Amino acid sequence: MSPGPGKPGLEETAARTGVATRMAEAAGAWLDSLDPGQREVAVGPPPAAGGESEVERTRWYYTPTDHGGLTFHEQRPAQHRSVMRLVASGLSEAGYTTVATVLGLENVLDRVEGFSVNWGRERTRDPGEYYLRVFGEPGGPRPWGWRFGGHHVSLNYLVVDGRIAASTPNFLGADPAAAPLLGGAALRPLGVAEDLAGELVRSLHPELAARAVLLPRPPNDVVAGNSARVEDRVVKRAELWRPGHHVPDRAEQPVTGLDGADRSALAITPAPRGVAGSELNAAQRELLRGLLGTYLDRAPEGVSPLPRYDDPAALDAVHLAWAGSTTAGEPHYYRLQGPRLLIEWTNVHRGANHAHAVWRDPETDFGGDVLADHHAAHHQATTYRS
Repeated sequence: MSPGPGKPGLEETAARTGVATRMAEAAGAWLDSLDPGQREVAVGPPPAAGGESEVERTRWYYTPTDHGGLTFHEQRPAQHRSVMRLVASGLSEAGYTTVATVLGLENVLDRVEGFSVNWGRERTRDPGEYYLRVFGEPGGPRPWGWRFGGHHVSLNYLVVDGRIAASTPNFLGADPAAAPLLGGAALRPLGVAEDLAGELVRSLHPELAARAVLLPRPPNDVVAGNSARVEDRVVKRAELWRPGHHVPDRAEQPVTGLDGADRSALAITPAPRGVAGSELNAAQRELLRGLLGTYLDRAPEGVSPLPRYDDPAALDAVHLAWAGSTTAGEPHYYRLQGPRLLIEWTNVHRGANHAHAVWRDPETDFGGDVLADHHAAHHQATTYRS
């Protein structure tokens, strides 16, 4: 997420600069390890303010399709380690642990499906099928960025003027959302994001609950899908897969499975729907802030925008909306929406044991506004000097 209104403070600027420096070092080390053939696949054009060169950088997926870039399978173990070093540079410790767990869940999912799913490739549920691509030159004077993704992971970053300018869209999923561990424990990588939201909606006074629950049935997936921009349009299932790769049945159906009045009831509108933070009591506001932390603290300290919600007015503006059952363990959807914020969650499939959880900044996903400002300033400076 890019900085809020006005100039960032000195502390925030220093933090964003420090993270960007670590990213550049990690990305540079990875690129230096690649041979020419690998590098050709691994590097994309530098970020630009619009135009065809941005189409690939702003294309993102969360399904097991080609995300664009170099996979683990195409690299040596030492290069794998360099990939994970770069991934770690963009995440908090807890965020990195969660991402690493989601990668490993591919092996668990393979067992859940009886090691039998076949989509016409050597292995369908594959922890080696995660992709990294760097856009531009890390650490150079021009904007640069990187994208890491595969099934249930999509991380997108932009660096402008030597500091982090954007870190969304940021998508994590878990299938299974809960799996048994020895001793009766459960592995739930995204469990707290589910539990806090459920506790919050069930704590609402009936009048507030009636306004929070927009629809008695949940959508099949997050409403905005993998759109490059958050807007009110129908995202079709085929869009979740890169052309030429496996596309599931019902490709022309909406990802949400909703149409007509149901779609309208759950559409993402500029004015948030649901219940505002300003209508919650003190305990509920604490739950709301904790829930925000399960998403925003994926980013490192100083880059995460969570501290801005220490301001009561910022928390007031965050709206909770829900669809589906409010009973724990049953299929459901929720979202948190406010200025510079869209969070979506769904847990519907496999008997409510398959979760999607995405954090977005509708105004500047991929840092488009920051890029535009950078290029405008650079162009003006060049014109003045000439």
